[in-house]
Amino acid sequence: MTQLAPLMPHATASWLVDNTALAFEQISEFCGLHILEVQAMADDLASSKYTGRDPVRAGELTMEEIDRGQADATYALQMQKAPVTVNRTKGPRYTPVSKRVDKPDGIAWVLRHHPEISDAQIGKLIGTTRNTINAIRDRSHWNTQNIQAKDPVTLGLCSQRELDAVVAKAAKKAGIVDDVEDAADVGDDRQALIEELRAEREAAEKAAAEAAQEAEAAAWLEAKRAAEEAGEAGDAAPVGEAEESA
Repeated sequence: MTQLAPLMPHATASWLVDNTALAFEQISEFCGLHILEVQAMADDLASSKYTGRDPVRAGELTMEEIDRGQADATYALQMQKAPVTVNRTKGPRYTPVSKRVDKPDGIAWVLRHHPEISDAQIGKLIGTTRNTINAIRDRSHWNTQNIQAKDPVTLGLCSQRELDAVVAKAAKKAGIVDDVEDAADVGDDRQALIEELRAEREAAEKAAAEAAQEAEAAAWLEAKRAAEEAGEAGDAAPVGEAEESA
């Protein structure tokens, strides 16, 4: 069974590096990080600086557990208390900051293609307000000139299943049944295309992450090699001076 990682892995690893004598392998295994990331933190070569987070105060580790690890470099630290995850149960749909700029485009698409959907349903589906919906509808939105109607599913604002459910509910209430049935077949093809695009995006993100990790590792190795060469040059200098004097 894979051990759970701390709530803030990088911050926890930074604290363990600065405040304990644990081996890098122990820290990387406990925090779920690559050992080169931990090494980069120790050598101040990490691309980001993290404020240390005390896992003892957080209840994820005990000092006794840390002492066991410091006494035995092969000892695997055990999580004392799994981090508590917070689940949102109330309130509007949460939209990542990177996607919030796409909300007007998604709202415009729904208003254009599914006028039968109520403002309340749009607000719940996309996570927006009635004022924003009305502003886009009557073209009084501050960014009206740049709004382009785009499928909210493609934008990642909602899932195809959620959109279909809202459309079906609104169509049933409005008495539009045939159109919904005809749209079912189209929805299958659209879903397949969306899944394909999502898979391509995830593959690209994974490749970018791996490339960044490789670049960071290469930078660390290069810095370490340069430090070792500088140390060797310093050691060799006195020998050369001695030969000249002889």
